[in-house]
Amino acid sequence: MARIIVDENENLEKAIKRFKRMVEKEGIIREYKKREYYEKPSTILNRKNKALQRKLMKKNRKGHDSGKAY
Repeated sequence: MARIIVDENENLEKAIKRFKRMVEKEGIIREYKKREYYEKPSTILNRKNKALQRKLMKKNRKGHDSGKAY
């Protein structure tokens, strides 16, 4: 849980910036958006599989591009 303590003589804008940075760092907004709507388990699985496939394709492309002409 993101929590900040604001001193009496601290600038309010500075405290808000600090709070926003902390919230972003902890991933609270991303988690909220992810849970905003119900997602079927099969949809979650499909999304994860597609992300894994993209990651593997990217890894394979990097491994084959060595700058040599075939």
